[in-house]
Amino acid sequence: MTILVTGGCGYIGSHTCVQLIKQGFDTIILDNLYNSKEIVLERIYQITGKRPQFYQGDIRDKHLLNNIFKENKVTNVIHFAGLKAVEESIKQPLKYYDVNIYGSINLLEAMKAANVKKFIFSSSATVYGTQPNIPYIETMETEEPTQPYGRSKLFIEKILQDLAKAEKDWSITLLRYFNPVGAHPSGLIGEDPQGIPNNLMPYITQVAIGKLKSLAVFGHDYNTIDGTCIRDFIHVMDLADGHLAALNYNSSHSGVNIFNLGSGQGSSILEVISTFEQVFKKKLAYHFAPRRAGDLPAYWANADKAKKLLNWQTHLNLYDMVHDSWNWQSKNPNGFNE
Repeated sequence: MTILVTGGCGYIGSHTCVQLIKQGFDTIILDNLYNSKEIVLERIYQITGKRPQFYQGDIRDKHLLNNIFKENKVTNVIHFAGLKAVEESIKQPLKYYDVNIYGSINLLEAMKAANVKKFIFSSSATVYGTQPNIPYIETMETEEPTQPYGRSKLFIEKILQDLAKAEKDWSITLLRYFNPVGAHPSGLIGEDPQGIPNNLMPYITQVAIGKLKSLAVFGHDYNTIDGTCIRDFIHVMDLADGHLAALNYNSSHSGVNIFNLGSGQGSSILEVISTFEQVFKKKLAYHFAPRRAGDLPAYWANADKAKKLLNWQTHLNLYDMVHDSWNWQSKNPNGFNE
């Protein structure tokens, strides 16, 4: 099989490409390098011994998409490409709807024209909205997310569900991620945010390496085990393997299939900090800050469906996540900008 991976130079995309290549899949990456670096291709080569075919470009470029499908015998598409910063999406909603929704429609139209109808979508637990019932399970109704980033994920899910109803020969899998962290154990690829990190783990590692002064812990008076928010953290390597499991499932199942990809348990922010201090062997500078609007006290996944139908479950724990995150950051103090 030949897999087109949009956004394949990004954080989750690059780790998934490594696993695809290791399993013998021909892998093609399409990435506009807006939030990623071309050096990732060299790092993938160092890990796997094979360099993916690469197209630099945007999923909104219809001509480019059509050419990719004409020039290659693509059988499946894994779609990561898109903008993902929550706060930025609040300030620039039109940009997010243009890239994420319009770009996805462009991609689907190009696939349809090429008669490629096996599709895996990188979705998010944000589609569950702010409902308090936990753990989140796929049978729950989706709710309105609190920001444009999450809404763009939910809109694309709805588009894909409508498409599968109208055209029965599509095989579509929606993978709802919880909180990906960690890095490849080699330390060659990892999460490399541009500017101030939006996610917890790269913020922690940048404080530890001295790029940032102190980690802000937003809220310490929640009704949780230690007053801080609880989230379901999943190692990016486990997450990458989830895409391979979905790829195999997609080959024999049509329609839309939805799976949570999470560890199935929650860890508090202070638990993450404590675990990192065990790895770092020093105290981490952090301070408490006021709660952020829209933050939920706690949520985590019910991942039983993925275990049953995909034969997938997580194997790496919180210690592995923080160890590999620090290994990546300490070996690449400036990310891919070295």
